[in-house]
Amino acid sequence: MAAFAAILSWLHWCSLWMLLVAASAASSWAIAADENIGRETRSIQGRETDAKGNQPDEKHQPHDSSYGTFASEFYDTRFLSDEGYPFPTAPPVDPFAKIRADDCGKTKGCFRYGKPGCTADTCDYFLSYRRIGADIEFELSAEADGWVAVGFSSDKKMGGDDVMACVHDDNGRVRIHHFYNVGQWAKEIQRNPARDEEGIFENNRVTCRFKRPVKVPRDETIVDLHLSWYYLFAWGPAIQGSITRHDIDSPPVSEHVVSIYKYEDIFMPSAAYQTFSSPFCLLLIVALTFYLLMGTP
Repeated sequence: MAAFAAILSWLHWCSLWMLLVAASAASSWAIAADENIGRETRSIQGRETDAKGNQPDEKHQPHDSSYGTFASEFYDTRFLSDEGYPFPTAPPVDPFAKIRADDCGKTKGCFRYGKPGCTADTCDYFLSYRRIGADIEFELSAEADGWVAVGFSSDKKMGGDDVMACVHDDNGRVRIHHFYNVGQWAKEIQRNPARDEEGIFENNRVTCRFKRPVKVPRDETIVDLHLSWYYLFAWGPAIQGSITRHDIDSPPVSEHVVSIYKYEDIFMPSAAYQTFSSPFCLLLIVALTFYLLMGTP
């Protein structure tokens, strides 16, 4: 009997010990759950703290991938469309940098056609070129509502020429196109060597800037600019983004072949300013003077 009583006593104490262990584990689980809930709540509010309410060091903060945090950050940095869907803010557009004419003959070569002393904003036609690494940067401007272009030719005549044109389309944009002159007709070529293009149409003037490689693979429609060519200058109207005949019957042409390694500032007076300074007018004045002297009694 004594042995049986001892066994019952031992079973009683074992059951009490198991109940105490289970109660302790339940209590610990509840405390841990409360801490996790509190930590999640504080994390979603963007202020994760430890159990004592202190903020941990930023570099030790755990990564929070909860949808609530992502959504709040997303909507803080985006606008909402009328339908309520988020869309990114459009990046700012850099304004077109004005063409500097005071650099002509120094850091770039220039051709000016129009009134003496005119600039890129006032010449009938203006072109500049300069080397930038393996590229040539061109700047063109003309008083036209359609297009302005430069052609690279082996002679001074239109035909068989590589042409780069800045065209103002019906959407208000200025785009750079590549053409090849077939006789008196400009055929657009899909292979376009222009890059870093930009342009503007303002005050009834087409202005643009683009780069083109100095050397290109051999192609009939694209010339190597490290060689010297005559430069053809032209401008005129456009219809629905397509160029039409140039404004004047005989557009200006460079007097000699142009080398991209030599920066010159060349001025060519337009017809309105070809007065007594032109050789033809001087010859006419001499002939008229001689006639008047010979006819005087």
